[in-house]
Amino acid sequence: MSYTTEGQPQGIANKLTNCIRESLISEIVAINQYNYHIHNSTCPSLVKLWIHIRDDEIRHFSMFSELLRKYDPMQQKMFEETKGHVNIDYSDCFSLKSDTRINIPNSIRSDIKGELEAVILYEYVLTSNKYRDVYEVYNEVINEEKEHFEELSFAIKEYDTSFGIKTHL
Repeated sequence: MSYTTEGQPQGIANKLTNCIRESLISEIVAINQYNYHIHNSTCPSLVKLWIHIRDDEIRHFSMFSELLRKYDPMQQKMFEETKGHVNIDYSDCFSLKSDTRINIPNSIRSDIKGELEAVILYEYVLTSNKYRDVYEVYNEVINEEKEHFEELSFAIKEYDTSFGIKTHL
């Protein structure tokens, strides 16, 4: 996972797939922001608007996820390998209305954001690399980060069925 600030990820998106990852990060930030407002507001008409906008952002996330898998064969491979692999029992988890525990969907989306940021950073590092061993280590870590993205995507889909992550292309 990447240890970046809440703002822009480290690294430079110099590949189409990393531009898509940055777009996914933007959608996650928006979804979590709208969820925060939705769960902390007492204005029903505004909440209704935020839900509408948040749902569009969720749909955008799904669309970008499909593009990422289409243009990154390793991401597609990790997606296929992850299908059916993630089984989380949420029956003992708290309600989103709890003030004393973390917001599970927002936390998972933040974790997804970190994984996407890590891939962007590590692939950027590889653009100036000349050493085979450095390439091999970074490439292995990149592929594991892609797997984490898929695992977390399935985890959020199990918790938040409205999140819109498709399990097939």
